[in-house]
Amino acid sequence: MSLKGKHIGFGLTGSHCTYDEVIPEIENLVSLGAKVTPFVSYTVQTTDSKFGKSDDWIKKIKDITREPLVDTIVKAEPFGPKTPLDCMVIAPLTGNSTSKLANALTDTPVLMGAKATMRTGRPIVLAVSTNDALGLNGVNIMTLMAAKNIYFVPLGQDHPYKKPHSLVADMSKIPKTVENAIEGKQVQPVFIERYKN
Repeated sequence: MSLKGKHIGFGLTGSHCTYDEVIPEIENLVSLGAKVTPFVSYTVQTTDSKFGKSDDWIKKIKDITREPLVDTIVKAEPFGPKTPLDCMVIAPLTGNSTSKLANALTDTPVLMGAKATMRTGRPIVLAVSTNDALGLNGVNIMTLMAAKNIYFVPLGQDHPYKKPHSLVADMSKIPKTVENAIEGKQVQPVFIERYKN
């Protein structure tokens, strides 16, 4: 299926180490003809890290999408019935946001975007990046996997020896996952081998 003309919400949360993998996929969606509206958590907006300054990441996102930044819960709420998205992507999705989403907590613009999309019955695509996916957050991931209209970007262990509980999505599979999700299908396989020794 073509993504041309589709309206995609793209939410980023605070897994700063994956932004270099995520930003090119926003560009890919735009190049495929999608209208991409960016949603950013408060952590993305305010945290500088060894992976880059928040202002620099925000500027890159704005330059790529050319759409208004959704940076408050108030701005995110209308993306329910008033301005429905064809799909909402959250990439990266941290363990913290995974836990909140699975337990119906809405305290960031990104989670409000997901909740608004749930109201319309449109798909939500999740690209996990968390150090406790095979730990305490495992139950939250399984809860979301069993939920209606939620789809996962294929994910795997990024380093099973140094970080045995960590799972990270293959961000390059975001466009394909979105295409499938809009058609009501989960791209397969969900669990993949990521670690190369």
